[in-house]
Amino acid sequence: MNILHMNLGADSYDIVIERGALQKAGEYLDLDRKVLVLTDDGVPKQYAQTVAAQAKDGFVFTVPQGEDSKSIPQFSMILSDMLKRGFSRKDAVVAVGGGVVGDLAGFVASAYMRGIDFYNIPTTVLSQVDSSIGGKTAVNLDGVKNIVGAFYQPKKVLVDLDLLDTLDDRLVSEGLAEALKMGLTSDEKLFELFEKGNIKESMDEIILRSLMVKKAVVEQDEKEQGLRRILNFGHTIGHGIESCGGLYHGECVAVGMIPMVSDELRPRLIGILVNLRLPSSVNVNPDEIYEAMTHDKKGEGDYVTVTTVPRPGEFEMNRVRFEDLYPMIQMITK
Repeated sequence: MNILHMNLGADSYDIVIERGALQKAGEYLDLDRKVLVLTDDGVPKQYAQTVAAQAKDGFVFTVPQGEDSKSIPQFSMILSDMLKRGFSRKDAVVAVGGGVVGDLAGFVASAYMRGIDFYNIPTTVLSQVDSSIGGKTAVNLDGVKNIVGAFYQPKKVLVDLDLLDTLDDRLVSEGLAEALKMGLTSDEKLFELFEKGNIKESMDEIILRSLMVKKAVVEQDEKEQGLRRILNFGHTIGHGIESCGGLYHGECVAVGMIPMVSDELRPRLIGILVNLRLPSSVNVNPDEIYEAMTHDKKGEGDYVTVTTVPRPGEFEMNRVRFEDLYPMIQMITK
């Protein structure tokens, strides 16, 4: 077992990394109250039920799997259900699922009665290495990702690697793209774990190292005023690709990283992506990606701040014109 402490003053919390933690959720989390366990229909039902059974008064709310559940109507339905069940300011929300469930549950918790306790139990590689910590919660609106939301930190995060056993290989690989992102910008040893290729044997260390990178970044820049933007490495073009449909988030980030590394590093990165069975190009019109990308919320007028990586473990941030990214998009389109 490892416990990482997120130092954020009054909003500090622990990240518990332990196989079998789900079965002991009642020991780690304050469930002696009314608890809404939010999950989706792609997560094994017993995961949410296991948590609800450990609560004094537990209810499972299941949303459809997929990005479409991160919507204002779904957000409203969950709040209505909590209101009908008489949830108070002393009660709690627990997310049991991937990034979509975590983002949605956190935003619900931030808004109900101006904020109630929120716990996160991520069930995918992507959410375990990245989205479950840091307090970013949001829903999508009018086709724009994460445009309505709040920074709202969980009270605790339980990372149980046993929950990954039911994932298919594609979901594992897309999550590892986010871990690879951490290694490229901030941890050369993490990047080297990917180059060695023994991913299954290294999974515990990959997840721990990824969490340590994100923890360090969030502690220094909780509200994304500067350094935290490195966590968006690969996302500017990646979100543009994702808006065009057909690929998972991590797959889009994987492709989005390729133009953002140095010419010397690019073949090494592509070699890792091939080993992980992640795409290294997309069959999409570059104009479509560019159009979607220019609606990205991180843009500042005609400019956007992008992170580039000259060598593993190092990064640079630059403000560039959107139009200067067009040749980079062409680099990864067929």
